[in-house]
Amino acid sequence: MPQLTLNQLCKTYGKTRVVDKLDLSLAQGELVSLLGPSGCGKTTTLRMIAGFIDPTGGTVEVDGKVLSSPQGSVPPERRGMSMIFQSYAIWPNMTVAENVGFGLTVRKVPAAELKRRVTEILDVVRLGALRDRYPAELSGGQQQRVALARSIVVRPDVLLLDEPLSNLDANLREEMRGEIRRLHDEFKITTVYVTHDQSEAMAISDRIAVMNSGRIEQVDSPWALYNQPRTPFVAQFIGRTNLLSGTRAHNGLMFDGFQLPASLLDDSDDATYSNDHNITVSVRPQDMQLCGQPPTNEDTGIEVSVTGRTYLGDCWDYTVMPAGGSGQAIKVNSNPAVVLEVGHRVWLVFNSRKLVAL
Repeated sequence: MPQLTLNQLCKTYGKTRVVDKLDLSLAQGELVSLLGPSGCGKTTTLRMIAGFIDPTGGTVEVDGKVLSSPQGSVPPERRGMSMIFQSYAIWPNMTVAENVGFGLTVRKVPAAELKRRVTEILDVVRLGALRDRYPAELSGGQQQRVALARSIVVRPDVLLLDEPLSNLDANLREEMRGEIRRLHDEFKITTVYVTHDQSEAMAISDRIAVMNSGRIEQVDSPWALYNQPRTPFVAQFIGRTNLLSGTRAHNGLMFDGFQLPASLLDDSDDATYSNDHNITVSVRPQDMQLCGQPPTNEDTGIEVSVTGRTYLGDCWDYTVMPAGGSGQAIKVNSNPAVVLEVGHRVWLVFNSRKLVAL
């Protein structure tokens, strides 16, 4: 049985449906991220799980017990959950040790047990030497570790994190996402993590639920979301991609000004398609190459003109246009040693099985 289950969860404000019939299940010890742009409903969903907001429809269940429904909700303090906010919400007048032990104090844990558990968790998050400092004496990353330790030390059934790294600089964010994953692997707490940063979600998640306009577009592993997106929104939100619209007829893919064999599709099969079957495919900039000569199999390449370029250090980011028609601009990442001038005619080669039909 899944530990945390959202069944047809809805939240409406007036005529605006912020969360729309959302279904999601988390297994015991799983870390799932809710990923999406601002306003997609991910934080509202997290707050309904926590019990801060009552749903308009549907239910939140833990171990088969309904915690939230339109008929009533279990108060947040009785849900066995911990939540970490963007602002950390640690007490400025308490030391690190006092902040971490606050939840245990509220639960009336005996003093000796409280001291032991606080000491253990501070060692785990590498703050043992700072136990007597106050929050103002800590860096942003250290304050975030305090918030993590305080949430974990009470041994919650479910851990909720609401964009916890948004206030940190880029280097600290990268360090802390590794820390969050390390702590999850050690304690195996069922975790829901809200973020708008796709690289953050990719780095820490067992699965990612991509949200758009209150709905989940796709739930999958990071690898599957990146390599096998099911919708244009997911393909564009998870990394960079080119969306090419055309038609598929039998074994060919016809686009504006060029055509490709259907065998290049990642999901190519023997199904028969009628003529003028509309299709949209996603192809990543790094899944194509630019070369000066036609490829051995000319069916896998098209002649293009370089219309723009940007040097990114580890690669050139080229924009090319098919030579056979007005077409659509295509982004291609190329080895930094391959230097092409704007206006050059070259060949764009598509890698086999790297075109994904959406």
